[in-house]
Amino acid sequence: MINAQDIKIGTCIRMDGRLYFCIDFLHVKPGKGNTFMRTKLKDVVDGRVLERRFNIGEKLEDVRVEHRPYQYLYADGEDAIFMNQETYEQIPINRAVITGVDFMKEGDVVDVVADASTESVLFAEMPVKTRLKVTYTEPGVKGDTATNTLKPATVETGATVRVPLFINTDELIEVDTRDGSYVGRVRE
Repeated sequence: MINAQDIKIGTCIRMDGRLYFCIDFLHVKPGKGNTFMRTKLKDVVDGRVLERRFNIGEKLEDVRVEHRPYQYLYADGEDAIFMNQETYEQIPINRAVITGVDFMKEGDVVDVVADASTESVLFAEMPVKTRLKVTYTEPGVKGDTATNTLKPATVETGATVRVPLFINTDELIEVDTRDGSYVGRVRE
């Protein structure tokens, strides 16, 4: 159990039978009345964000979470099979709880967040940026760099990314895994 005033960004709490991560907090001390904590909590399961107010001294059930690096091996139906980098054990994780799953390729290392008490996987996150090879896009024409127009390109994972007109097939690009946006061309 933790006190409400001990909530910080990244703290995981159990409330109403669900797990929430604190993504923002504010310690409020009004002129009249008691001091309280105004928080924004993100539901671990469905990603919804809710605002909640806690009085100072209120007891909350905290959940100890662990971040572990896991390497993606292969897909197995709705699951993705990962290997723990330290113990080499393999575990299946449902693709629905992985952020950036469309840009994940074999060998990528993801950050898996697990409840330390039950050893159950809460969610997994790809790194914010990843490098992918363009497998197909319409060919660029000389002089297409002047405008800020985008075209669709298919990358090696099968996902589609909007890229500038000067990007061609077999080029390496950097993609933001949170929203699938083009970040830049990678020079080797």
